[in-house]
Amino acid sequence: MLETKRALPILFAVMFLVMVGFGIIIPVMPFYAENIGASPLELGWLMAVYSLMQLIFAPVWGRVSDRIGRKPVIMIGISGLALSFILMGLSSALWMLFAARVIGGILSAANMPTVMAYVADITSAEDRGKGMGVVGAATGLGFVFGPALGGVFSKMSLSIPFYIAGILSLFTFFLVLFLLKESLPKENRGRQKNETSSIWETLQGPQSILYFLQLFISLSLSGLEATFAYFAAVKAGLGAVELGYIFMIMGFAGALVQGGLVGRMTKRFGEGIVIQFGIIISAIGFGLILLVDNFTTAAIYLTIFGIGNGVIRPSVSALLTKTSSAGHGSTTGLLSSFDSLGRIAGPPLGGWLFHMAIGLPYISGIILSILAFMLYLVYNAQTKKLLSVR
Repeated sequence: MLETKRALPILFAVMFLVMVGFGIIIPVMPFYAENIGASPLELGWLMAVYSLMQLIFAPVWGRVSDRIGRKPVIMIGISGLALSFILMGLSSALWMLFAARVIGGILSAANMPTVMAYVADITSAEDRGKGMGVVGAATGLGFVFGPALGGVFSKMSLSIPFYIAGILSLFTFFLVLFLLKESLPKENRGRQKNETSSIWETLQGPQSILYFLQLFISLSLSGLEATFAYFAAVKAGLGAVELGYIFMIMGFAGALVQGGLVGRMTKRFGEGIVIQFGIIISAIGFGLILLVDNFTTAAIYLTIFGIGNGVIRPSVSALLTKTSSAGHGSTTGLLSSFDSLGRIAGPPLGGWLFHMAIGLPYISGIILSILAFMLYLVYNAQTKKLLSVR
């Protein structure tokens, strides 16, 4: 499809720039908040409130995009990011920083589900995995480059990265405004009867199992992200610089797989096989991480995990948008909400497990992967049963 060939590179650029802007502030936020007077507990709430807003509002924006179109909602999300970054840069009190994070969380919750819904609109069923993989690759690469840029610019001033992130978001806004065409025809908008029925429809049937599968995957990933620095320091004596390189290697590998292999694999084997493959590789990665003893093993084992984990989300997104009876925006919005729930609960759960025993977050990751695999088997069995009845 010619429209797909034109739109996917633009969507790649949009999500890459959005995630670079988001990633820029990651290494700066703890120091910036501390300078304003935030305690470690308040910093935790500051990080959590953003994810909480995403959890609540991602399904709302997804449904809105089903009613009014994708492009205006993407523009709202990106302008919200720009506003929140600039407000954070201007913050001189802790309440201002919290207000900026709340505003950013509410409005930027529109970005990911609406971009995924846009991809679902413009791709055929067989190319859906490729399109979702492109979005995933852009997201991963943005997280690779963003924190590195944030570290560099923070040497000038702790507020500079926030302003740069805001400028990047404004640039992305105009990129969408002038280059991205609407993907949802007017006659296809507003098909849901009302918001309540839309959520209910989305959580009906075997498809609901896939949302909980994604929740388990997000729980295990965020638990790893919250504890791996401490684990690597204890087991291999690695510091911040080495960890930065390790996560960069993992990010590049994950982006390459999502951008280059997910589409081919889903087209050849189907999303279900790719999801199962990703879960198995993730579980193996969790097990290998327990054996980390130096920089090389940490880089290799974490990359193996990252490759497995990286193919799951695009494949789940593709499968849901192909099988759900609700609108693409409602479907991807609810998926983003479950993803956010995992990212909220994962870090404190991982920290608690690490406190009990340093290997427990990764053992629990294996267990969560097994549960996710079993959930897919249940989903597959229920789907086949429904098809046989029809």
